[in-house]
Amino acid sequence: MANSAIELEPNAATKHAIPISTVALPPASDFHCAFQKIAHSLKIVIFSAKINVLLPFGPASIILHYLTNHHGVVFLCSLLGIIPLAERLGYATEQMAAYTGPTVGGLLNATFGNATEMIIAIYALKNGMIRVVQQSLLGSILSNMLLVLGCSFFAGGIVHYDKKEQLFNKGTAVVNSGLLLMAVMGLSFPAVLHFTHSEVRYGKSEVALSRFSSCIMLVAYGSYLFFQLSGRESSHYSRIDIQEGSESDSQRQNQSQNRAEPEDEEEEPEIGLWESIAWLALLTLWVSILSEYLVNAIQGASESFNLPVAFISVILLPIVGNAAEHASAVMFAMKDKLDITLGVAIGSSTQISMFVIPFCVVVGWMMKKNMDLNFQLFETATLFITVLVVAFMVQDGTANYLKGLMLVLCYLIVAASFFVHVDPSSSDD
Repeated sequence: MANSAIELEPNAATKHAIPISTVALPPASDFHCAFQKIAHSLKIVIFSAKINVLLPFGPASIILHYLTNHHGVVFLCSLLGIIPLAERLGYATEQMAAYTGPTVGGLLNATFGNATEMIIAIYALKNGMIRVVQQSLLGSILSNMLLVLGCSFFAGGIVHYDKKEQLFNKGTAVVNSGLLLMAVMGLSFPAVLHFTHSEVRYGKSEVALSRFSSCIMLVAYGSYLFFQLSGRESSHYSRIDIQEGSESDSQRQNQSQNRAEPEDEEEEPEIGLWESIAWLALLTLWVSILSEYLVNAIQGASESFNLPVAFISVILLPIVGNAAEHASAVMFAMKDKLDITLGVAIGSSTQISMFVIPFCVVVGWMMKKNMDLNFQLFETATLFITVLVVAFMVQDGTANYLKGLMLVLCYLIVAASFFVHVDPSSSDD
C-alpha cells in the first residue's frame, strides 16, 4: 500500500503541473493576437494610403510654430498636415458605419462627414474670428458645388465620351437643391435686415433672427435625414422620374443599374468596430490640435503672402478640407457612378449649409459669441447665384464634360472675385 501511495504522488504532481502550463499560455497568445491586430490596423489606416506621406507636415507645423516666427510656413504645413487626416477621418467613419447599420451609419456620416470643417470653425469661433468661420464654411459650399462637381462632371464626361451623357437620379438633385435654396433664404434675411437698417434693435435683431432660423434649419435637416433613412426615398424619386417621362426605358434601366452598383459592390470592413472608434477619437484629437495652430496662423499668413483673409478663408481652407472628397467624387464619376458623386458634392454642401452653419450659430450662442447668419451681401449674393447655377445644371438628371467645364470656370470667377474683395466687416462692427 505504501508503494502504491508512493507511485501515485508523481502522477498527482504531474496532474497539477499540466494546468499551470496551460494557464500560463493564454496571456501570451492573447498578447500576440492583440499585437497582430494593432499592427494590422496601423498597416491599413496609416501605411496603406499614399496620401499619408503628408502626415509629417503636422508635427512640423507645431515645431515651426515654437522655433520660428514665419506664420506663412506654419500655415502651409498645417494645411498639408490636415489633408490626410481629413481623408482618414472619413475612412474611419465609413468603417464604423459598416457595423452600425444604415440608419446609424447615415447619422454618423452626417455628423463626421464634415468634421474637419466643424473643428476648424469651432476653434476660430472660440478665438472670436467669426468672419473666418462664416467665410470658410461658405467656401466649403462653393468648392463642393462648383469645383468638386465640375471636375467630376468633366472627368466623367471625358472618360465616357462615347456615351455623350451620363445619367444620375434627378430626384436626389431636386431635393438637395430645395434644401440649398432654403439655406440661402435663411442666410439672406439677416443680411437684408442689417443692410436696410430695418431692425427693431440694431445689432441684436439679426442675431436673434439668426438663432431662430438656425434652430428651424436644424429641424429641417433632421427631417430630411429621417426621410432619407426611412426607406421612402427610392419610391418617391422613382415617381418623379416616371411622371416626367422624359427618359427612355433603356435609360431608366441603365440608371437603376447605376444606382444598384454601389449596393452590389459593398465590401467587408477592413478594421473592427472598436478599432474604428479608437481611430476616430485619435484622428479627431489630432485634427483639433492642428486646427488650433492653423487658425492662429491665418492672420500672419495673410500678411506674409500678401493675400486677403477672405481669399484664404473662402478658397484655400475649403480646398484643403475637401481634398479627399474631391478625389473620391472624381473617381466615382470616372466609374460612371454619378449618384455617389452627387452625394459627395451636393450632399456635402447641403450638410454644411443646413447642419454645420446652424450648429456653429448655436455653439456661438452657448459661447456667448455673436455668431449670426449675416454673411454680408457679397458672400450671400455669391451663394445665391451658385445655388441657382448648379440647380439648373442638375435639374435634367444628365451630366457631360461641357457642364463640368462651365462649373469649374464659374469657380475661377468666384476665386478671382474674392481675391480682389475687401471684407467690410471691420467698419460694420
